[in-house]
Amino acid sequence: MTTNNHEVIFAIVNSGFAEEVMDVARENGARGGTILSARGLAREEAAAFFGITLHAEKEIVMIVVEKGIRDDILNAIYKQMGMGKKAQGIAFSLPVSDVAGLVKEPEQKEAEE
Repeated sequence: MTTNNHEVIFAIVNSGFAEEVMDVARENGARGGTILSARGLAREEAAAFFGITLHAEKEIVMIVVEKGIRDDILNAIYKQMGMGKKAQGIAFSLPVSDVAGLVKEPEQKEAEE
């Protein structure tokens, strides 16, 4: 296990946009992620206040990243997939205390050996 040099980014978008979120994340240093299907719940008053149309079907993209690239990925997702876009996405990150199972990239492995 490695210790907490990582965070998990959650991006919640309208159904059909998860692959685009992953493309944006990869362009900014992410190596992979997990897509979950979900159903959004919000009050109609909130939608009217924000001037958006609600889509019940959502996708959640979870991406474990090193802290050093977190902000670049979050900003890119917001810029390209945010509430003002068709994806109507939100993104946030949470700290990760431990990580197991991540494979280091080849150049990192060689440098450590």
